[in-house]
Amino acid sequence: MKRNMRKILYIVLLLNSVLLFGQEKDKNLYNGNQSFKEKKYADAEADFRVTESKKSPKKATAGYNLGNSVYRQNQQGEAQIRYIQALEHAKTKEEKYRIYHNLGNTFMLEKKYDLAADAYKNALRNNPNDEETRYNYALAKRKNKDNPPPKDNKKDNKGGGGQDNKPQPKDKDGKNDKGNDKKDSDKNDQNNKDKQGDNQQSKGNGEKKEDKNENPKPSGADKQRIDNILDAVNNAEKKVQDKVNAKKVKARPVSNEKDW
Repeated sequence: MKRNMRKILYIVLLLNSVLLFGQEKDKNLYNGNQSFKEKKYADAEADFRVTESKKSPKKATAGYNLGNSVYRQNQQGEAQIRYIQALEHAKTKEEKYRIYHNLGNTFMLEKKYDLAADAYKNALRNNPNDEETRYNYALAKRKNKDNPPPKDNKKDNKGGGGQDNKPQPKDKDGKNDKGNDKKDSDKNDQNNKDKQGDNQQSKGNGEKKEDKNENPKPSGADKQRIDNILDAVNNAEKKVQDKVNAKKVKARPVSNEKDW
């Protein structure tokens, strides 16, 4: 019972704190972080949108935190848009690792396990030492194997194989998704579970860990997949923008998500 409780705690997304890098130089970013801590996610979203719309060196941070704010309001689709756009401005491994991890969580919630596995794999490339992402990666791969995505009509003339939709297993296992899939955590990576709580805490506090090893570059297949997602996301962005213009800075109902 106690073990199950622990696993549920590990499932919490990296949402319990916002990314604080350089916040003192950007008032909106600072205010957004404060609102987020107070669970005023609509207010936080409004401030993060201001910073994200500016020519700011904090665009990656603001985009990531904006993604977390809308995710907390049950808007996974827009959260994906914001995370992918934040990736375009991310320069450090720490930023990329956190963005990819949270992007993976949104795909897990939508049961897109192949895309989730790809996102976690990219997170591990930027921080190979993170046990929680490792656990999530293994979980996403297992779920994808048990629930393969529908076959792609364009590609399935031959009928054989069907492997293209699955993530390529790498020599890493993942750990439980920090916000998705509470129940299935029990069976993966027994030897990693006891360390996950500590790693979760350090990430929640925005602590930066710089990886010593040089990360391998993403494969062409991974990059292609992210490009495809980005294309789809850009189309969705137009609809989102209309909604944003209509609402401006109005308060909205609140829910749960993750933050830097």
